[in-house]
Amino acid sequence: MILSNKQLNEYLEDLNGWSVVNEKLSKTFKFSNFIQAFGFMTQVAITSEAMDHHPEWSNVYNRVEINLVTHSEGGITKLDIELAMKVDSISSSIKP
Repeated sequence: MILSNKQLNEYLEDLNGWSVVNEKLSKTFKFSNFIQAFGFMTQVAITSEAMDHHPEWSNVYNRVEINLVTHSEGGITKLDIELAMKVDSISSSIKP
């Protein structure tokens, strides 16, 4: 079920640095180098595969941009919030 604007705003208060861009939950992560960025992406890939929920993302050197949306529902759902929280946890485990 797509989250209402009220629900989404409540979740955004608890998500560090995430925002809604083009109707997707979005955040850009910056790391010290390409290896850290790629390692982060690898961990996110394993997590998202286990959830059967895959991000739209791009990587340029030490930056990774992630956009989350539940395509089958046509918007942002609780599943996107759950993945965002896991992505933040993975990010915080990577040493700068």
